[in-house]
Amino acid sequence: MKTKWKINSKQSDVLIRMKHSIIAYLGGTINNFQGHANFNNNEIEDATIAFSLDVKNRESKLEQFSNYLKLNDFFDVNQYPTISFKSTSFQKINKNINFLKGDLTIKNITKSVELDVEVIEREYINGEQKLAVELTADINRKDFGLAYNSFNSNNGLSIGQDIKLVANVEFSI
Repeated sequence: MKTKWKINSKQSDVLIRMKHSIIAYLGGTINNFQGHANFNNNEIEDATIAFSLDVKNRESKLEQFSNYLKLNDFFDVNQYPTISFKSTSFQKINKNINFLKGDLTIKNITKSVELDVEVIEREYINGEQKLAVELTADINRKDFGLAYNSFNSNNGLSIGQDIKLVANVEFSI
């Protein structure tokens, strides 16, 4: 039986992490998540996901003040306050391996990226079906003009080449 699930934006979030430097949690209460997933017999058949993240809104993040300053400088949030993603295709390899391809825009630079899709949990809450999906990707920071500056070090350790993007998306029926 095929069912269509919609994203619950209030229960979805994104984590941006770079080694030795920045961890930023961007919650769904301020940010915009849209999309749906089609399931057939408890397996994803197709999915479309789009999100827009307000990296300038400090209240939506759970990190220390020094990390906020690093995030502000690194992403140049005054000039480019939004990070966005819009899927272009969904690829199902098998029951446990799925990929979501799409366009990621950081600092007005758009690149095609591929995110791994993992179904985390499916449950009933107050009579409503919920489904949690985790999307992950390692993104080359230089592809988006996120170059090295003096703030990108932590006790003399430089940050890694990649940014880890982890999106936790909740669907409901």
